[in-house]
Amino acid sequence: MTKLTAIDLFSGAGGFSLAAHEVGFDILAAVEFDQHAANTYQRNIVERLGANTHVYAEDIMPLNIDALMSEKGLKSGDLDLLLGGPPCQGFSTHRIKGRGEDDPRNQLLLRYFDFVEKLMPKAFLVENVPGLLWPRHALYLNKFLELANEKKYKVITGKPLIINARDYGVPQSRRRAFILAVREDIDIENLEWPPKPTHIKPDFDKPLTKNIWKSASIAFERPAEEVLKNLVPRMSKVLGWEAAKSRKIVESLEFGKPLKESDSCNIHMNHQPFMIERFNDTELMGSRDELEFTLPCHQNGYSGHKDVYGRIYFHTPANTITTGCNNPSKGRFLHPWENHGITLRHAARLQTFPDDYQFLGGVMAAARQIGNAVPIDLGKALINQIKDKLLD
Repeated sequence: MTKLTAIDLFSGAGGFSLAAHEVGFDILAAVEFDQHAANTYQRNIVERLGANTHVYAEDIMPLNIDALMSEKGLKSGDLDLLLGGPPCQGFSTHRIKGRGEDDPRNQLLLRYFDFVEKLMPKAFLVENVPGLLWPRHALYLNKFLELANEKKYKVITGKPLIINARDYGVPQSRRRAFILAVREDIDIENLEWPPKPTHIKPDFDKPLTKNIWKSASIAFERPAEEVLKNLVPRMSKVLGWEAAKSRKIVESLEFGKPLKESDSCNIHMNHQPFMIERFNDTELMGSRDELEFTLPCHQNGYSGHKDVYGRIYFHTPANTITTGCNNPSKGRFLHPWENHGITLRHAARLQTFPDDYQFLGGVMAAARQIGNAVPIDLGKALINQIKDKLLD
């Protein structure tokens, strides 16, 4: 049986592509301007998994689409699925002249639809930040929907949908906007979009079921029993629970495999001694507002950003993994019980990357690649639905 085909634009380190690969797609090409991310993609998707993917590590603007199609033997209408979306972060009608024709993000938007027009894929799936729906992005979004219509595509539900990764087995609360558009000649009668969630919010007062949200604990190795013993009263204090309830939840926690010392992503930030002291004073499930120590930027009654320097909770999905995921100053990214930020591998696990997926380019580049990626298990749930209900 011939495999379904996909191309990934703005592919980053390959999260979307890995998801598509795992549900049976042949990834023909990927385009990524960031050299470190492109190298990561090449190492993992092409060299390790053996995908016949041409990685275009270059600017998408001058890329010759006709040459790409010729190289891959593609004719207009052949491609099954186009992945990836042009970035809109930072787009603001208040910061640009006129209607923003000179804004580089607008140019990327138009360029994206050059690919749509040339390839005429059966469907395209776009991921972006929830801010895509903010009023200040209205020009951008309306232009996107207008162009989709001009190219003879039907946007399913007529607008972007906010989807949370935790509802599809990702141990992380991560809200992102997704747009699915289908070519007008493709039958959508059997399509259910978005797919029905596979995981639901737990009711900790009832017996726990297998299909509840996955907790962040699954990304970490099992701690010493003393840590779990201390977690019971601490959970009761933080959440106001009775001891028996806390004990039940702690006993139900699932943990991951120990990290390998040889893993190049088994690395965390080297913190200054005074910060390690602060971390040592931060209890399990602790936050910065519990400490007498206050950073200058948090003085004078400042109440925002309460999660910075906070420890990751064991029993719930983690906070959104961002490009600063290895830095406790950027969010609740302090290790659940040790006195340092989470490692790159912990962050990658929270994005559901497999442990053999290696990120190239150094610590900062790896954190950026991990934080920007589409979680693998979320990508698989979405792409598999498109495959089963639309393309097959």
